[in-house]
Amino acid sequence: MGTIELNHIDKFYGNNHVLKDLNLTINEGEFMTLLGPSGCGKTTTLRVVGGLERPQNGTMTMDGKTVINAKENFFEDAGKRGLNLVFQSYALWPHMTVFDNVAFALTVQKKPRAQIKQKVENALARMQILEFAQRYPSELSGGQQQRVAIARAIVSEPKVLLLDEPLSNLDAKLRVEMRSELKRLHHELETTIIYVTHDQVEALTMSTRIAIFFEGELEQVAPPMELYQNPASLKVADFIGNPRINFVDGRAFRKGEALTVHSDLGRMEFPSSLFTDDMNEEGEFDCVLGIRPEKIRIMTRPTDGAIDAVIYSVQPAGSETTIHVTANKTSILVKDIGIKTYTTDARVYIDTDLSKVIVFSKQTGRLIKRAIPD
Repeated sequence: MGTIELNHIDKFYGNNHVLKDLNLTINEGEFMTLLGPSGCGKTTTLRVVGGLERPQNGTMTMDGKTVINAKENFFEDAGKRGLNLVFQSYALWPHMTVFDNVAFALTVQKKPRAQIKQKVENALARMQILEFAQRYPSELSGGQQQRVAIARAIVSEPKVLLLDEPLSNLDAKLRVEMRSELKRLHHELETTIIYVTHDQVEALTMSTRIAIFFEGELEQVAPPMELYQNPASLKVADFIGNPRINFVDGRAFRKGEALTVHSDLGRMEFPSSLFTDDMNEEGEFDCVLGIRPEKIRIMTRPTDGAIDAVIYSVQPAGSETTIHVTANKTSILVKDIGIKTYTTDARVYIDTDLSKVIVFSKQTGRLIKRAIPD
């Protein structure tokens, strides 16, 4: 199928500028997730790719072939783009069996009966619902109905599979199961998948790359762990991660090949080898430190580099414990694996791995010092 390229896409609904000069490349065989808060433009992007929306500006190519050229008012029909779409609602025919729902498109195409049977049974088997072939949608659970909708989408072996928040109607347990199924399906079919969600856990666990949107603009495109460990801006850092990242105001001084930061967490020094292309500041300036809760250690005895802190609250959750501490009047969130016991108001010491600390310019909000990836 090749790559999908969106270039300078603008989409308006009346005076509402929904997509703003969008440029995005989706590689063949990729699981690309479009992530962001409600109203950010991710579903509109999916609908533009699927041929359900016509942008006012820009072009789109699939495998080098132009399918959108807004300037020339050329928009290839959705049916000729070689893709299928699964909506948030299952949209199954209630009067048809599971088999007939999945077979519908092949039947319309007048494929041979034997071929239809083989393809439908294969799709149902992939989704582990072959035994439900003769049931009706009303006889299935929500998770089973979603599997039918996905089986219907993959039965014709589309070049691209578009998924618009397909798990949002499922309960927490089913969502976890379906994430695993979708990831396995992507591995087996090697189909290009474009997936829309506002759930960062879905994005981080399933994607090969994530495109994160805010207010119609593409903020960052990166593999999941790159996005998590080195978000390009304060907005991305604040959106990604549960529990949320710690932000600590600081005063930075850049001199030669080093960046020194003073904050309520003490003095930190970082080498220029970790500077990003957005490091434009010289001399002294305001900055914001970003530290993931799991990168902070709590100790009951002082060690070199550790600073004093006081336990504010403890929230055990079985597999992990979340602890709020106060250090020099700054509130810090710490995540510890397993069940940990701390006494409220107890004095402790916290230590941070400097290689995992990221630094943002307070003026621009952009990342200026990267973390060393795990």
